[in-house]
Amino acid sequence: MVKMTDGTSPITPSMSLVSGIRASMLADPDKVAITDSQSSRSYAELVFRIDKITSGFIADLKLPVGSHAAIVAHNSIEYLEVVCGASQAGVALATINPSLSADEITAICDDADAQILFTDDDNFERLQNRSFHSVEKIIKLSSELEPWVSSADSTTVFPEVSERDVFTIPYTSGTTGRPKGVMVSHRSRILTLHGMALEYGCYSRDDRFLAIAPLCHGAGMVFGLASLYFGGYVRLMSRFDPESVLSILHHDSMTGVFMVPTHFHGIFELSDSVLDKYRDTNLRSIISNAAPLPQATKEQIIDYFGDNLLHETYGSTEAGIVSNLPPADQLNKRNCVGLPFDSTQISLRNESGDECGPDEAGELFSISPYLFNGYWKNQAETDAAFLDGWVSVGDIARRDADGYLYIIDRKKDMVISGGTNIYPREVENVLEQHPTIIEAGVIGVPDEKWGERLKAFVVISDEKSFATDQVISFAESHLAKYKVPKDFEVLSQLPRNANGKVLKAVLRARTPTSISEEKVS
Repeated sequence: MVKMTDGTSPITPSMSLVSGIRASMLADPDKVAITDSQSSRSYAELVFRIDKITSGFIADLKLPVGSHAAIVAHNSIEYLEVVCGASQAGVALATINPSLSADEITAICDDADAQILFTDDDNFERLQNRSFHSVEKIIKLSSELEPWVSSADSTTVFPEVSERDVFTIPYTSGTTGRPKGVMVSHRSRILTLHGMALEYGCYSRDDRFLAIAPLCHGAGMVFGLASLYFGGYVRLMSRFDPESVLSILHHDSMTGVFMVPTHFHGIFELSDSVLDKYRDTNLRSIISNAAPLPQATKEQIIDYFGDNLLHETYGSTEAGIVSNLPPADQLNKRNCVGLPFDSTQISLRNESGDECGPDEAGELFSISPYLFNGYWKNQAETDAAFLDGWVSVGDIARRDADGYLYIIDRKKDMVISGGTNIYPREVENVLEQHPTIIEAGVIGVPDEKWGERLKAFVVISDEKSFATDQVISFAESHLAKYKVPKDFEVLSQLPRNANGKVLKAVLRARTPTSISEEKVS
């Protein structure tokens, strides 16, 4: 153990997620910490089980600090117990999206060098006969976790785990290429929790949080864990159902919730009678992240839930939370993602590497205590993401005279038409202001004359009132003509990953240019 210079006293130990949960347990052991659709745990029960699972990693699986495992499962208490138990053993979990195909899951397990794979029943059936290169054992959460909890030696001495070691390895969605393993440290996640408690005001011991988003994603994981770390209560949902969400918010006195834009769209598709039934809540904070929140949807949220709740947060798995637009600014800062998050510095740089002036578009870099350790087994991509300690994930942004940030687009989504740069997100924001367009996805398609031209995929509210020429005229009143799409395709929904991001690669794979009502499955 590291000692002070006089050799007499150890320095402060590394931060630990489980240590925070343990402190909450000691403050109120019998308090209910977490529930899902099947069961619940008090803080005493939760910490007991986490310790037993940690012992299982060490004594049964014999995985040393620095080993990797993986988990493919829907949200459950057991999911978080395994994550916490693994972290206390110094084992980094690759948290894999269960909506991926068996081939994709196999490839990620192999890339992560995962020695053990945890699954729920649904995923066990399709993964048990896969030919993994690294996985030595598959453990079912429903039945094979319990032997550890009932028989593991609770006296096992837990190893020392550095706060800078890898906590989890979530994989990027692959929207712009092959998924990459993002190495997130214990320190990064714990400091993120403290920043969230300051920013959102819904993570005290008296707060109750509804966790809906998949735990396999960075945001879904951290927004739920914060409640346990600070001694609050968290309710997990395994699958999103809009009326169930409203019912829980209304009846279960929830004070905080995290939702992605698709969740809000589902809620506001409910009938007026259902919405009126659950209108009253005890919410103090609504957090939105993962994909742009259309201004029209923001106005719906504020009208329904109240004008002092909504936070729109921008960030990435690599950089953590980068900025937040608080409730007071939701209506006067349109299409904005707010000011830098706690302890975060932001730099916008042009193609020459110089700092951008007000309202000048540039690549967004950030530096904070929340940055990732790098991409697993991918030094080239790691080097590309870091510049003198600052991190970029390729987003283009501008900053207004007040210092507020506006994400213009992803660098890789930029369209060059006739030698001019066009950012599809700017076009999407305008199209979504049209009364018949619910949401839009804009891409560049090949054009013999211009190199690329814009094509818009739109989800509409009324087929009979949608007219391409009227939409074009509307867009031209807000945008330069060269930014206005001439090709439109009507879809019943935009293709998105589980975190709510529009899959532009799927849109690019669609070749028709005429209006269609074909559903994206």
